[in-house]
Amino acid sequence: MWNDLKLNLSSAKIFLSEFLIFDAVFIFIFIFVIEPLPGKILLIIIILVLSLFFLNLIGGKRLREMNEIKNIISNIRNNNYKSAEEIHLGSSLRGIEEEIKEMFIKARSDVEYLKRLERIRTEFLGNVSHELRTPIFSIQGYIETLLNGAINDEKVNKNFLAKANQHTINLNNLLNDLIDISMIESGEMRMSFRYFPVKEYLEHIVTEMKPVADEKNISLILLPVKEKLQLFGDKNKLKQVLVNLLINAVKYTEAGSITISVEEEEDTGRIAVRDTGIGIPQEDISRIFERFFRVDKARSRSVGGTGLGLAIVKHIIEAHGSKVEVKSEPGKGTEFSFRLKK
Repeated sequence: MWNDLKLNLSSAKIFLSEFLIFDAVFIFIFIFVIEPLPGKILLIIIILVLSLFFLNLIGGKRLREMNEIKNIISNIRNNNYKSAEEIHLGSSLRGIEEEIKEMFIKARSDVEYLKRLERIRTEFLGNVSHELRTPIFSIQGYIETLLNGAINDEKVNKNFLAKANQHTINLNNLLNDLIDISMIESGEMRMSFRYFPVKEYLEHIVTEMKPVADEKNISLILLPVKEKLQLFGDKNKLKQVLVNLLINAVKYTEAGSITISVEEEEDTGRIAVRDTGIGIPQEDISRIFERFFRVDKARSRSVGGTGLGLAIVKHIIEAHGSKVEVKSEPGKGTEFSFRLKK
């Protein structure tokens, strides 16, 4: 009991100065204000004893509250809670309880976010290693074959050199895309926003990309665009977006056409690229903007590509305050679209 009293009083010492001032005021009143009364000293003693009693009560209450908080923190540290709803404190600590719950939710969210980032980083490094290894090993194989005598065989030497050269181009494209992704995600990507005439802009891109579509006998069509329509954005970065979308459309379209359209809306212009290709299964649409994700890995590698194109598209469009929308039906084609401010 004596130990409990010492603990309680020790816990209540934070209030000691207030109680001493309170007692001093009462003692002053008794001694100097109230007329002398028999037993005045006894009353002073009673006041001091009562003060000690109340200090003990307050100290005990504070000690219990502190122990409650310590237990809660200890349980959080030991991961004993699955949700914030399991955290409970006394009625006098409701405010602290809410703060601890918010802290718990924030900490849990931060931990999960860090774990997800670590998982993404690990997957990214694994994917990069794999994507780099493929062209490097291929180039190495062609060169070794040529050095072992095939260089003198006119039937294969130029073919092997052409394939090795294509792999170096693929490797360079991958490195450029990795640099773009790194700059975008680190916030180092420089953007230059301005208004530009969209009709002239798209006509230029279609002219550049038409030979790529012609190689597969695919029609590349720009639907009529309002002559004076101007949209707001970074022309160079948006060209990178449109070229990526058009290259993808050509790769996954065996026959038919690719159309580019601009739909003028109240405050925006909606640019859409639609193809008549193989389409994308509905269950994969939510993942196509992930780095290195491929709907059909074997086919994707056979037609080339780094697996980063759509991830770059997504980041650039989001930097314009917009988002990429996808509509697709397997066997009938795919439409990618985004909006820019007028």
